[in-house]
Amino acid sequence: MSLPPVLILACGNPSRGDDALGPLLLERLQNWLDSAGLAAGFDLIRDFQLQIEHALDLVGRRLVLFIDAGEQSAAPFVFRQARAAAGRDLANPGTHALSPEAVLAVLARINHAAPPPAFVLCVRAECFALGAGLSPAASSHAECAFELLQALCRVAKLEAWMSQLT
Repeated sequence: MSLPPVLILACGNPSRGDDALGPLLLERLQNWLDSAGLAAGFDLIRDFQLQIEHALDLVGRRLVLFIDAGEQSAAPFVFRQARAAAGRDLANPGTHALSPEAVLAVLARINHAAPPPAFVLCVRAECFALGAGLSPAASSHAECAFELLQALCRVAKLEAWMSQLT
């Protein structure tokens, strides 16, 4: 059985306010993909943070999208291409154990091949307090981000995704 060509990996903690953006968008996207009859082309993975092991999830994919919340990102979201980065992220973890760029670099090291084209959707967040709900601003930003997710999934091709970069 072959893997779906597109991997979407969302990070976040549903118990920490706007950090729930990634998982919430992923759940909504799964429902939309199912209803649109597109689910077979996508593999959706949710986790609290990116880890070295996620590099193995990228093997054999045509496109990869990382979704996360970002306190310092532009509103409503930033959609950018990710490229493999030097291993400094491996020794210097932040909010998430690895950045998307570090995961791509791990894949390049273990697979000895270029990683698939990868993109990051970083949705503007306001509050990461433990036990807080989604802020009104983050909810609004998520609506805008979901429109982009639908467009990306309707035409899951590198050229189409490149045309959507912010």
